[in-house]
Amino acid sequence: MINRLYLQQQSAALLAQEPKLRIKNVADRLGVCERDLVEAECCNVHSQYLGQDFKSIFKRLGELDEVMALTRNPWCVHERHGKYEDISISEAPVGLVLGPDIDLRLFFMHWGTVWYVQQGEHKSLQFFDKAGVAIHKVYATDKTNKEAWQMLIQDFISTDDIPDIELIPNHKTYAEQAPSNLRTDWLAMKDTHEFFPLLRKWNISRVSALKAAGSDLAQQVPTHTVEAMLTQASEHQIPIMCFVGNHSLIQIHSGPIKKLVRTGPWYNVLDPKFNLHLNTDAIDSVWIVNKPTEDGYITSVEIYEKEGELIAQFFGERKPGVPELTSWRNLLNGFCETPLLG
Repeated sequence: MINRLYLQQQSAALLAQEPKLRIKNVADRLGVCERDLVEAECCNVHSQYLGQDFKSIFKRLGELDEVMALTRNPWCVHERHGKYEDISISEAPVGLVLGPDIDLRLFFMHWGTVWYVQQGEHKSLQFFDKAGVAIHKVYATDKTNKEAWQMLIQDFISTDDIPDIELIPNHKTYAEQAPSNLRTDWLAMKDTHEFFPLLRKWNISRVSALKAAGSDLAQQVPTHTVEAMLTQASEHQIPIMCFVGNHSLIQIHSGPIKKLVRTGPWYNVLDPKFNLHLNTDAIDSVWIVNKPTEDGYITSVEIYEKEGELIAQFFGERKPGVPELTSWRNLLNGFCETPLLG
């Protein structure tokens, strides 16, 4: 049970000193989860509990027309304007949204509650995991169907008891090093999606696999390579795919990028339909990764924080069955000391 008055007083005192803090920052500073502040209606928030039927709510997001979808992890924020289309959600623990604008991979194991949140002029549907961490947010825009938005909220307003916050175990114990035959398994891949099963097979971390694969398959590059890559992709209008996620959801942008802006430690893409906010101070290592597929080798830029957690991935824009863009591969090869295999 949250102490509503205490959280309101403490958050108000903190915002009086630092008025530009976002609700996520306030929660971190107070040592609580973001859902606690939403439930207690802190930080100029008015909220309505919509229950735990997150799948049913998600299935109806296509009714809203254009919205802004936001997915984040502690180091990066991915925002994409568009419609929720081609939504595929069943009893399975995974789901898909495969629209041309909003492209998501959903992993429902730890999903918890849903809330309607109004903060100033901003109205959103917010999905939280069982630990009270915000995993996905859907913001209304001036192109949103207001009637459908209001109907969705009314249909799911809940008077049920709000579940307590649960601790989600996140400590993983990996083998100390990758096996000597990792490279053989890597070279046998037919699809990039086989990489995660490879990690599970050998119980190794992503970074351990990258270190063991060989420099023609994975090589570490300076951390400023990310900014240089985005700059060149923008200048030469090379369309990219940008993957950002957390343990419950991955959000993908596909297309060119144009406007790049640095604000302190944050490097930003600020385009009309796509915004990316990357905290470059959090980057511990950057890798150029090369995976074999039936369509040829697929190369990516992968960004990791100090504990080895994946911050973001970048690919050249492509569809299954289509080879990688030559312009993208040439761009990444330009950052490599060892030529990429393939």
